[in-house]
Amino acid sequence: MDKLNKGTSILHYWTIRYLLIISIGLLITTAATFWWIRQEAMENRMQTIALLAQEFADLSAKDDSIDISPRLRDLFNNRKQFFKLNTDMCIIILDQDGQLLFSNPAMSEERMRLELNESLSNARSPEYKAASAPIIGSEGVLGKVFVLQSVRSLKYIPRNEVLFFGLLQVFLIILSWLTIYLLSRKLAKPVQTVAAAAVQISGGEYNIKLQKSAKEREINELIVSFQNMAGKLQQFEESRAFMLAGVSHELKTPVTSFKGLIHAVREGVVENEEAEEFLDIALLEADKLQRMVEDLLDYNAMTAGIIPIRHNRIAASPLLSEVVYQWKLTQAEEVCEPMLILPAHPLYLLGDPLRIQQIIVNLLNNSVQAGETGRKLQLTLELREQPEGTARIIVTDNGTGIAPDMQSQVFEAFVRSREKNSIVRGLGLGLTFSRLLAESMGGSLDLLESSEQGSTFLLELPLGR
Repeated sequence: MDKLNKGTSILHYWTIRYLLIISIGLLITTAATFWWIRQEAMENRMQTIALLAQEFADLSAKDDSIDISPRLRDLFNNRKQFFKLNTDMCIIILDQDGQLLFSNPAMSEERMRLELNESLSNARSPEYKAASAPIIGSEGVLGKVFVLQSVRSLKYIPRNEVLFFGLLQVFLIILSWLTIYLLSRKLAKPVQTVAAAAVQISGGEYNIKLQKSAKEREINELIVSFQNMAGKLQQFEESRAFMLAGVSHELKTPVTSFKGLIHAVREGVVENEEAEEFLDIALLEADKLQRMVEDLLDYNAMTAGIIPIRHNRIAASPLLSEVVYQWKLTQAEEVCEPMLILPAHPLYLLGDPLRIQQIIVNLLNNSVQAGETGRKLQLTLELREQPEGTARIIVTDNGTGIAPDMQSQVFEAFVRSREKNSIVRGLGLGLTFSRLLAESMGGSLDLLESSEQGSTFLLELPLGR
């Protein structure tokens, strides 16, 4: 947990990175916006200067001469105030020969030519920009009006606009940070709750309660799934404890039994024929113990995937006939031989013949154990070919059947009905191991139906074309 706590929280991780990203993005956007505003302001002011130049050119034209009105200086100053132009601006009026007739502010002939040459040149960064308009009289062009404006003034942005954009940027950054902070906090809270619940589970406490009121569908699904998982783990832990107690009891019973029997023989409590009978019973108990241990080892090996499974092409009818024949030899005389229903044409399976035999023998043994007293046991084993490329082996008996509440659990490990526990001891791994074997061969094992009139199991295996 100490190593885990050294990591960065979701709240800190997302808010810091989002703040950096949104700040950089807004700075770039603001810089581009300011550049665009300055370009637009410069173009608009140049158009205004051009209009001023044209206006003064029209005022100065007088038939066939240039008339410099005394009011021209005042009019120029009024226009600057009206268009909100600053003092970095001047007007120059030249005659047809380029002689200086008027300037505001006043300047010498030499200064006038220097300013015009710099403004009208192709220099990359001139200090002034110039707009001109011809003075046209009745006989043609009489002179020219130049209005000069400094480049710094053309690109000037008022301080209140800069302040507005600055405040707007700060507001957007704060708003963006607040948004991601609230979202991250809302996301982090259920994750922290689930993480805390996971710590409880790792400590062996499975009875946890999580609030399932999240509005987000994904988070609600996470909480519900985690709650269900905790419930399943609790059930699994309870089943494991119950299974361990059951296995311990089932293994302890035959050990105690044959230990007591052998001790009785050794101490001379029983002698002669009775002693031999005690030893026979002890051997039977040892065989039961051996079978239970083998079942447990086979199940563990199967779940670990270390049991080799072959996938051979097998003639189905001869295999089933041999399995039934060998199984009947191990049964008591009162157990009738199963009825075999085989197809008329040859049928081939794809699987392991030894594992198929294990499954069928286990199903037949279960049917014998489910036999009802006073009713003659009838077993049927039928082989059918399916059009989808599989073969069905159906095992049917007329025993007592499986209780309805147990039918959904018959393939779970260490699950045994009370009736079966009272008849024969075991670990409840037979059907579980059989299903694992069937699935490892690419098939399946299912309970088709079960009632007081008997049970039907279905083993489905792929055909060997």
